[in-house]
Amino acid sequence: MTLPRPDMPVTLYVLEDEPEIARLICSSLADYGFRCEHMSTGRQLLSRARQATPDLCIIDLGLPDMDGMQVVRELQEGSPCAVLILTGRNDVTDRVLGLELGADDYIVKPFEPRELVARVRSILRRYQRAATVEPAERTIARFAGWTFDAARHALTAADGREIGLSSSEASLLASLLRRPNKILSREQLLGERDLDPFDRSIDVRISRLRRKLDDDPQNPKLIKTVYGAGYLFSAQVTWE
Repeated sequence: MTLPRPDMPVTLYVLEDEPEIARLICSSLADYGFRCEHMSTGRQLLSRARQATPDLCIIDLGLPDMDGMQVVRELQEGSPCAVLILTGRNDVTDRVLGLELGADDYIVKPFEPRELVARVRSILRRYQRAATVEPAERTIARFAGWTFDAARHALTAADGREIGLSSSEASLLASLLRRPNKILSREQLLGERDLDPFDRSIDVRISRLRRKLDDDPQNPKLIKTVYGAGYLFSAQVTWE
């Protein structure tokens, strides 16, 4: 995901097939300086994202032409960007699947516009921090036989295999690699000051990263859980 320059407005794509809800979303975000483009079908959004990748997509799951989960999957495969799911589906399975597919957050309708704005800002801040590079412009991290290119969101195994990462996975991995061997709280990793204590989205993302790093979830060697405190990346990391 390429972050906008400070003097440029943030571009959001809003995928919502109900006109009234779409207008509410776009007007609420426009009041805070966000530029929104509205699409009513999944195919419209995917086509537009291929032309120009947005900073963040807000995606409804109940669409007239395809399931919103499929939109999230195809978007992360072809035009990776930040994703916030905003839907009337309040099933735990949908929440977990959405996060597994690379969504950064999940809000259930009806929603409070101010909360939506706060969640969007939180996601963008998280990406901003993960994209911040050191003065020497060190963007390549090497650890335990792995190579991670933070600029390209590319993860390569010791045998040369390239492992696909969603934008949210790459952002989380970058945060861990920037501060190895230090306990990072869930709040630090999510970048949210008022984190819901029952929000388990960070745990889903950690689980997903462990699988991609071949880190045994029953006895992880790289991403360790420090119960009651957070997570610790236990490896020597070299940036170049």
